[in-house]
Amino acid sequence: MKNIEHAFNHQKVLIVGGAGFVGSNLTHELLSTSPHVKVHIIDNLLSAERVNIPSDPRVSFTEGSIADKEVVEKLQDEYTYIFHLATYHGNQSSIHNPLADHQNNTLTTLMLFEKIKNFNFLKKVVYSGAGCTIAEKTFEETHASKEIDRVSLDMDSPYSISKIIGEFYSKYYAKQHGSPIVRARFQNVYGPREILGAGQWRGTPATIWRNVIPSFIYRSLKQEALPLENEGKASRDFIYVKDIALGLIHCALYGTAGEAYNLASGHEITISAVAEMINKLTGNETAVQYLPKRPWDNSGRRFGCPEKSFKELGFKTQTTFEEGIRLTLQWTQAHLDLIETTVAKHADKMG
Repeated sequence: MKNIEHAFNHQKVLIVGGAGFVGSNLTHELLSTSPHVKVHIIDNLLSAERVNIPSDPRVSFTEGSIADKEVVEKLQDEYTYIFHLATYHGNQSSIHNPLADHQNNTLTTLMLFEKIKNFNFLKKVVYSGAGCTIAEKTFEETHASKEIDRVSLDMDSPYSISKIIGEFYSKYYAKQHGSPIVRARFQNVYGPREILGAGQWRGTPATIWRNVIPSFIYRSLKQEALPLENEGKASRDFIYVKDIALGLIHCALYGTAGEAYNLASGHEITISAVAEMINKLTGNETAVQYLPKRPWDNSGRRFGCPEKSFKELGFKTQTTFEEGIRLTLQWTQAHLDLIETTVAKHADKMG
């Protein structure tokens, strides 16, 4: 890993979606490694909680969407780095409301890139892409996804569509306008500050049970049955959130404009193995609940190849999966009251 200490000192950084799970961890990483950085967060709190924003004089916060004309027009050419992490979380919410996904995924990206295309102070813009848009859709044996730019038209959700459109715009603005945009392709991120039920109701139970690891940990602590769709055969490449934050920083400092970089561990882990590990750590002896395959989800087995990011960015994940799960479990136990509150605020919508 390359040294990033003090790399952002005396720089002003914009994080769009900075109150969210990844954005808040990135903010904390920037503050801890560069004591003299200034961070401006823009977030409409659609899927985030204000508590995630550090109470720090180096941090300023604008509540609103980058898709709002009033918000985007106020942006000035004063940022050295921009991280575009805003998204409409996630697949199931986008299937339920494709228009909201367009408003909060596609439109945010286009409005941001159009606004900053003539900024002169910028060194780098990092766009958060999704590994699922490129990965082969199979439940059979698979191979690590590399940073190819060949895309299938067969997508599982509006979320996947909007995330790859964001990559199209990233390439376009880098080529047409010379915008220094780098694409960071996320694998499945987990870790502290991912608050179940964060933000506003988005129409489906996925508003609460948004990602597998925080859902499994919470239910396992409650000694409940962990749900396994399709017997948990699907696999993912899980990357701890501190590693994602470091990967984003490496993309900003060392990435080449127009290029894509996997932020991945390179390890494939099945969902059934995740359930087994979490239940073991919590002492949950309740049998898992087997459920049918989700009809929309054909992205069965996937993981990312980390070679290019290591070679060109000097980035490599530092946290093993078991260590990351233990740290996430500890954070969840310490913040159960907060999580109970955010879960409960949607109770009337759940019936």
